[in-house]
Amino acid sequence: MSEKFKVIIIEDEELARDLLKSYIKDHPKIELIGECENGFEGVQKINELHPDLVFLDIQMPKITGFEMLELLDHKPEIIFTTAYDQFALKAFDYNAIDYLLKPFSKDRLLVAIEKVTDRLEQKENSNEKLESLSEYRDEEFLERVVVKDRHKINIIPTEKIRYIESLDDYVLIYTKEGRHMKQKTMKYFEANLDPKNFIRIHRSYIVQVEEIGEIQQYEKESYIVILKDKTKLKVSKSGYKNLKEVLHF
Repeated sequence: MSEKFKVIIIEDEELARDLLKSYIKDHPKIELIGECENGFEGVQKINELHPDLVFLDIQMPKITGFEMLELLDHKPEIIFTTAYDQFALKAFDYNAIDYLLKPFSKDRLLVAIEKVTDRLEQKENSNEKLESLSEYRDEEFLERVVVKDRHKINIIPTEKIRYIESLDDYVLIYTKEGRHMKQKTMKYFEANLDPKNFIRIHRSYIVQVEEIGEIQQYEKESYIVILKDKTKLKVSKSGYKNLKEVLHF
């Protein structure tokens, strides 16, 4: 195949970007079309230029490489360039997406490129791999959620989330400042938010414990939660059981 694959480098260290560029400049299958020093720029450039392949650092200022993956409309192949240790990187092996452990040699880079270009030439769909990879974290529970509103990226600490509402394949995340839409499932948030701080009260709602003002019965076996700002949310039978377990009543 004579067509070159379009590549973007996203790396906050200039020396690391320069090293990567020197390694790939003569590669017959690679055309470098852009470079970025943070994830904010990376999201914009990937969605705008539609690269085939991205070299992505994980530990960057503002947002991490994992968080950046969640915000992409265009889904390229990813090769991580990272200082993570081998143990943490077993997660990447499971998803069959390659990584380069810093410091890496040119030969190691060429092996990674060969692996990815083979997949690109076979036109394998990497969306599912990218989706599962974007859900990998090294902390036990979510500490923040990154959302994109048009051209703006917002970082929401989980303690600022009042409640989450289900909306088909999306959720609405409510904070005191407003609400944000994110393409994730309620199941994902139920599994990844600290259960001591967040309760699934209904198939449509997850609520932060600190935001609960009162629980009211409005029919024989039906309840509602009233938040401190007077928002009223339905409670299911299983949700009421969850409330009793966490709030001890």
